[in-house]
Parts: sequence; C-alpha cells; structure tokens
Amino acid sequence: MPDVTVWAPLAESVEAVLGDERRALTRAGEHWTIDLPVGTDYLLSVDGGEPRPDPRSPRQPHGVHGPSRVWDAAGFRWSDTEWAGREVLGGVFYELHVGTFTPEGTLDGAIERLPHLVELGVDTVELMPVVPFPGERGWGYDGVSWHAVHESYGGPEALQRFVDAAHGLGLAVCLDVVHNHFGPAGNYAAVFGPYFTIKHHTPWGAAINLDDDHAEGVRAFIVDNAVRWLRDFHLDALRLDAVHALIDDSPRHVLSEMADAVASLGRELGRPLTLIAESDLNDVTMVTPTAEGGLGMDGQWADDVHHALHSWLTGETFGYYVGFGAPETLAHAFERVFVHDGSHSTFRDTAWGAPVPDDVDRRRFVTFTQNHDQVGNRGLGDRPDERLPAGAVAGGAALLLLGPFTPMLFQGQEWGTQRPFRFFSDHEPDLGSLISAGRMREFADHGWGEIYGPDADIVDPQDPAAFEASVLDWDEPTQEAHAAMLAWHRTLIGLRREHFGRGIDAPRHPVSTRHGDDWFALTHGPLTVVAAPRAGAEVSCPGELVARFGEVEHAADGTLSLDSASVAVVRSASGT
Repeated sequence: MPDVTVWAPLAESVEAVLGDERRALTRAGEHWTIDLPVGTDYLLSVDGGEPRPDPRSPRQPHGVHGPSRVWDAAGFRWSDTEWAGREVLGGVFYELHVGTFTPEGTLDGAIERLPHLVELGVDTVELMPVVPFPGERGWGYDGVSWHAVHESYGGPEALQRFVDAAHGLGLAVCLDVVHNHFGPAGNYAAVFGPYFTIKHHTPWGAAINLDDDHAEGVRAFIVDNAVRWLRDFHLDALRLDAVHALIDDSPRHVLSEMADAVASLGRELGRPLTLIAESDLNDVTMVTPTAEGGLGMDGQWADDVHHALHSWLTGETFGYYVGFGAPETLAHAFERVFVHDGSHSTFRDTAWGAPVPDDVDRRRFVTFTQNHDQVGNRGLGDRPDERLPAGAVAGGAALLLLGPFTPMLFQGQEWGTQRPFRFFSDHEPDLGSLISAGRMREFADHGWGEIYGPDADIVDPQDPAAFEASVLDWDEPTQEAHAAMLAWHRTLIGLRREHFGRGIDAPRHPVSTRHGDDWFALTHGPLTVVAAPRAGAEVSCPGELVARFGEVEHAADGTLSLDSASVAVVRSASGT
C-alpha cells in the first residue's frame, strides 16, 4: 500500500479527507504520512482548514482543484530493459507539444507518430510540460501538481507507455519541467508550508523559497521531483525551464544539488542522465561541473544563436532582436556561442554575459531556429515559413543542423508547415480575461506591430481557435512543397550523423565562418554550408557538392553560384 507523504513543517495536524471520512496523518519531522490504497481519491486538510489537493499528488483526475488520487508508479510493466540510455547532447532533438502534435492530442496519439521521427533521424524527443494545468488547453508552464501528468494527455501511465515505446524505437526522451513557479490556478502550496519567500521576486510574484526559513524542504521537493521523473518514468533527460528565476543565495545553489543527485541516480541505474537548463544569464558556470564550482548542468539552451540566425534571415531587429541581424553577429554566435559575452546588451541596457572558453564543448548548447517560445510568443504565433521563401528556411535549417551545437527542431518544422503555434489557455473566465489582457500588453511591448501592422488581429489565447489553429496537419508532408522540405531535413540529418556522429562523445571539429553581401558560409569540420537567403551569390568553395536546395551550380574551379533563396553543402576534398 503506497504511502502519502506531505511536507507541512508548521502544521499542528494534517488529515486526509476521503469523502465524508477524515483520517489523521502521522508526523515524521517536517513531514506527515498515511498509507492509502492505490486508486483512493483524497484531499488534505491542514489544521482543520479547507481540504486541498496534495502538493505531491501523483495524479489529478478531477482537475487542479479536485481530489488527488493514489497511484503506484511501480505498477507499470516496462519492456525497455535493453535500453542502455544515450548521451543526448550532440544528437538531434525534436520538441513537441502533446496537445497539438496530433489530432488526438494525447500521449498515445503521439506514440503513433514516433516512426516518423525515427525516419527523420531524430535522436531525442523533447516533450513540453505534461503536468496538470487548468482546463483542457494550455502550454503546461502554469502547472501546479509537479508530480502528476495532465489527464487529457492520458495521465501518468500514458507517459510511461510513451517513454517505453520511444525506447523501443531507439529514441531518447527529454521532459520539460518547471520549478521556478506554480501556476495561478490550483496553487495551494502555501497552505502546506513556506514554499515562497518575499526575499526575492520573479515575474510571477514571490519567489520559490530556496534560501529562506525552511528552504530545505522546498529544495528537497524540487530535487526529488527531478529524480522521480528520471527514475519512475525512465526519462533520459530533463529540460529545466527558466532557471535564472530560481533565485538562490544559499552557499550551494539548488541546481548544483540537483546535478549531484541526478549524477548519483545515473550511476545507480547504469545509464546516462542529462540536465539541460534554459538560462538567459549567458554564463558558462551553468554548464561547469559542480566539482569545479559550477552549477553542474550538462547543457543549456542558447537563445543568442537563435536570435542571431533568425534576425539575419528575416531582417527583424526590433524587441529582443535589437543588436542582432548583422552577419558579423551571426559569425560571433557560431564561433563564440553567446553574442552578449560581456558586451553591452541594448535590450537589457547593461553589460551582459561572459565568454565561453574554447575548451567548452559547443554541443553542450542546444540551438534552434524554431521552438515553442520563439514561435508561440510571436504576436501571431507565425512560423518563419510563412514569411520567408522556402530556400531561406532551408538555409537556416542547414546552418542549424550542420553547425557545432546540439540542434533542436520544433514540431512540423521539418516539412515547413505554415500552421501557427499560438499561445493558448483554458482558464476560468475571471483569470482568463487577465491572461488575455496581459497578452495584449506583451504584443505592444515587443513591437510586433512593426511586422504585423497596428491593426493586427491578435487571437485571444482563451479562444479555442488559438488552440485549434496550432494542431499539426499530418496530410501536409505528402504535398509536394512540404515533401521537398522534409526530404531536405532528412538529408541534412543524414550528413550530420555521417560526419559528426550522434553524441557528445564523438570527436569535435573546428568551426569558421565567412560572409559577404547577403550570403553566409559556415565551415564545420569537412562540411561547408553556404546560404543565400535574399540575393544570388558567387562564393569560392572547393570540394564536392553533396546537397543543395534551390538553384545552385558548382564549377570545376570550386566556384559556387547560388540564386536567391538557395543553399549548398560542400564537402572538402579530404572529407575531414
């Protein structure tokens, strides 16, 4: 019989409310426990107060406000006993949102599309957050039950089935988790203990308590959550959302504590486990081992590379793209990772970041031309494919997939879908109206009117149409233009595997860049990508032309002639 354990350090009593029945929990230090049969629905009452869901609830079948349900993670029969794990950094990631990836909007529906990802050449599937959130539609970043899985996705057993199926096809799985705040609806954590502190503030209000009184219990809650996902759901990696909002002035940062706990679990399980942080600090300390005084993350997202590439391709230089757009900036990103590595950031109006030393493996940095943020947080949720010619998009894909970093694709990107990915939510009306109003303010603040015009029709995130427009159309890949883009991505991933391997253990290769009027060349080991998104170009590039998109000619003397919106990949004569 599983035990229910809740951290409530200041409580005088805690009771489990089972319908009309109440049962007292037993105190064990700062925790309270009770044994309940699997399948039992319950709420918890602290000091006789209003019964609330369990903060550690493993299942929320009745929504974020309803009773929790006892669930046994050990009840699932795994078939992945031969899965030895994988060093995911250096391979190809693919980010998806369960609710919009398929028409079914479930984890079981996503399983049916995993063979497509295998054929594409994906190594790791990254799931956007799956924890319970209000209503039926949402991105998942406003979850409250950090240990549970959203019921409309299929609940916790469905996540286990998904991971088991992915491993059976040779795919690793990374889960996006949020530890920097609780969502606004169903947030009852403060009823149980001091989960928050007013010492620090975040965009969501009072910060998660990592360094105030009783912080040890909150830190343990976060670290245990990471360990549980990796252990009980056989996940291979976690993406940690916006860790710069985990404000921690303790002698040892909670991320360092988590890194060591996950490393210990990896040794116990005998397979590699990976932590990837989203951080805007531009500080290599994030990926420095804990033994060397760092925070111990294995990898981190590198937004600067995205901004430099997107801005160069599109010409967008407003909002947080200010300071990007020049080919020299793109070259700096490919060669040095962080554009702001101690230089002045115009957007932040201060000096920002620090250099990345040459000996830090560039595969520790996850890069992308699309992801949920960079598409979904645009005013209309529009993809680059909607505004750029296919050849320009293909050039961006080549620079991404054949570059020195760990590349990540976003769902549907591989076939050039023009379906948007919008911000959507399903809050109750009062809260929903606040979310909608906030979204309109963000639109104005980011300057999206420069490309959409002042009268753009911004879809209300509470409108079901925002969600419905974001669901992928799986008939698209069979259409001629989409099939060509899909074939291009498969070609690029094949070249990546052939020359750079599938993991961080493969040898590193030198990187260099050059550029001219409206063209950019990236040389990574034996391969050179030459992209000309806006105008034709002639570039000296001796070697073998191994891939092209658009009109490209390669003369015997090594001169590449590219029409506008075209890209070529050339392999050096030595092939090394």
